Amino acid sequence: MALSWNEIKDRALNFSKEWADTSNEEADAKPFLVEFFNVFGISSKRVSTFEHRVKKLDDKDGYIDLLWKGTILIEMKSRGKNLDRAYQQAIDYTHGLKQHELPKYILISDFENFRLYDLEEDKTVEFKLNDLVNNVQHFGYILGYQKKIYKEQDPANIKAAELMGKLHDRLEEIGYTGHPLEVYLVRILFLLFAEDTTIFNKQQFQDYLEQRTAEDGSDLAAKLQELFQVLNTAKENRFKNLDEQLADFPYVNGKLFEENLPTASFDTKMRQALLDCCYIDWSKISPAIFGSMFQSVMNPKERRNLGAHYTSETNILKLIKPLFLDDLWKEFESIKDNKNKLPEFHKKVSTLKFLDPACGCGNFLVITYRELRLLELEILRASYKGGQQVMDVSSIIWLDVDMMCGIEYEEFPARIAEVAMWLIDHQMNMQISNEFGQYFVRLPLKKSAKIIHGNALQTDWESEVT
Repeated sequence: MALSWNEIKDRALNFSKEWADTSNEEADAKPFLVEFFNVFGISSKRVSTFEHRVKKLDDKDGYIDLLWKGTILIEMKSRGKNLDRAYQQAIDYTHGLKQHELPKYILISDFENFRLYDLEEDKTVEFKLNDLVNNVQHFGYILGYQKKIYKEQDPANIKAAELMGKLHDRLEEIGYTGHPLEVYLVRILFLLFAEDTTIFNKQQFQDYLEQRTAEDGSDLAAKLQELFQVLNTAKENRFKNLDEQLADFPYVNGKLFEENLPTASFDTKMRQALLDCCYIDWSKISPAIFGSMFQSVMNPKERRNLGAHYTSETNILKLIKPLFLDDLWKEFESIKDNKNKLPEFHKKVSTLKFLDPACGCGNFLVITYRELRLLELEILRASYKGGQQVMDVSSIIWLDVDMMCGIEYEEFPARIAEVAMWLIDHQMNMQISNEFGQYFVRLPLKKSAKIIHGNALQTDWESEVT
């Protein structure tokens, strides 16, 4: 379970005091970093390796102090050492890493001074150990709390869709087709998001694949079936002798893992295709954009124009803003300073229902729900301004995915839409968690968007969605 920011800040203060006099790289680097990760509730042993050996440009061996593959490289130096040289040393080490191992961040420290380099954004943050408490938010990527701005046709979305397309093709080639294939891929899509956005522990699904399945893929299908069963079983009802790595997965429910699917079959290349999907940072993927791209990769004719057949976020906002969103914001602005009227308005917004009778992968529903949750966040900010404490953040979040309804003729996009709604809900929950310093996740999944697989022209809209 991820820690709240308040808990992280308490731990950061204690960490700064405990390690204030530490100075020696050789003697103290490893225990220092173990405790540093513990500030964020992360086991360094589970996610990273110490003294990771790499080949440098001069073909000599180098040893990275700590490497969390695909996430962060840390280089420690004794107090007072040149941090510019340490950074160059870290950059040299990256030349010996495989593509999926390349870090998004480099952290350089001499125990007193910290430099965090964001390699993707080309930004650097510097602070001292005693000021860690005021800089913990820069390490939000560890927990999946980072705020993302999604761009239409974003390369991350395209790459993720292409990788899922390869996995789809390999399963289809062996004869795993139709409804089972569609459900299988939607489940995998959820798992990939879950391990990068704090629904699961960081990298939990990837670790399970790498550590519990054979490289030739011969047992992968059976291991996935076992995982699906565990995710569909409440913890108190699971086998008592269950492998502890499996037992550590949360109960998901939501009927996502309920159906018994035929067991698939994997080989070396297919296992690698699935791992390649894991190496993407799924916290960067937009549920609104990705759904339609995901649908496109399943159709070879559409794949050449990946992402060309979805309604852009800009155009969706052009519709929903004048239709209802602008009026809701105008009403909020008129009552935001009246604490007696705010709960009434909050209740009104939470009881609204929205229907898209041709929802596809749910683009309109996802963005509508996201915008309503952003409005809810402003309602909460206005309601609790002035330092008023919130005892239980779950009690103040009134909007849920069951306010969104859709009808879709094809089954596969209908299932994607349902999962996309859970994913955007979780992302919005993380924003409120960040705002109020309490971690909140809706697990097990109790509510879902009502996405009907059927013909909208032959469906009684009112009876189905109310």
